[in-house]
Amino acid sequence: MIAHAGKTLGGGLDELRRVLARAGVERPDWREVPKSRKAPKQLRKAVEAGAELVFVWGGDGMVQRCVDTVAGSDVTIAIIPAGTANLFASSLDIPQDIVEAVRIGLEGTRRRFDLGKVAGEHFAVMAGVGFDAAMIDDADKGMKSRAGKLAYFGTAVRHVGDDPVKATVTVDGQEWFSGPATCVLLGNIGTIAGGIEAFDDASPFDGRLEVGVSTAKGALQWARTLGRMAFGRTDTSPFVKVTSGRKVRVRFAEPVLLELDGGARKPVRKLKAKAVRSAVTVAVP
Repeated sequence: MIAHAGKTLGGGLDELRRVLARAGVERPDWREVPKSRKAPKQLRKAVEAGAELVFVWGGDGMVQRCVDTVAGSDVTIAIIPAGTANLFASSLDIPQDIVEAVRIGLEGTRRRFDLGKVAGEHFAVMAGVGFDAAMIDDADKGMKSRAGKLAYFGTAVRHVGDDPVKATVTVDGQEWFSGPATCVLLGNIGTIAGGIEAFDDASPFDGRLEVGVSTAKGALQWARTLGRMAFGRTDTSPFVKVTSGRKVRVRFAEPVLLELDGGARKPVRKLKAKAVRSAVTVAVP
């Protein structure tokens, strides 16, 4: 059990212990961390001690740290979606219910999923540079603990006027985009916050990453873009360009913030990304 101690769901970690005990797991290898970035060290110790099934208590950021750690191994990840954002869990129909999530972890189907890999780290949902990352970085500064999901909407409003940055995107060796961009997204699955489909054709089983570039600037253009994403197909927006590929390279004219599965990283001027086939085993319904 790898748990982000700051995340809550139902009756909390005490309820989780009781549910596991009723299921016959009375003395699990139990490890709590104060922040998701502390999880990999504890998870590596658990795997070295023989762990074959790892329950992850937390949101997308916590799941990302864990799938990155066990990518390429036979360890199974079981998600208890206790985070602010649980996009990967919801895409797998894993509910925010401790009893059911534990049942899925213990009895559910084991399935191999693709992951994306960028800047040396694997991700399960999406990597973003620009508007997306700036919004998440602001929300991470204490706002998520106070406002939950509303933190993302507040910081989005703050960044709709951010200036675009010149970007060049190469997909599978061919230059695909060159020009000012406000956001570059790389998706393993298609859904972003609010259940909006950023990538309508995304699949974590096809060995490809979805690639999207937005040129939207200002409240009106972003409203039109998000409206098209929510109620139509993203690739019909005049402010979005979408493709997919196995390998992606991106260069920026200046450093731009990067995020992985809702966790802010350092600014980058260039990055390499690729799809990694059948990289991790996850327990699903």
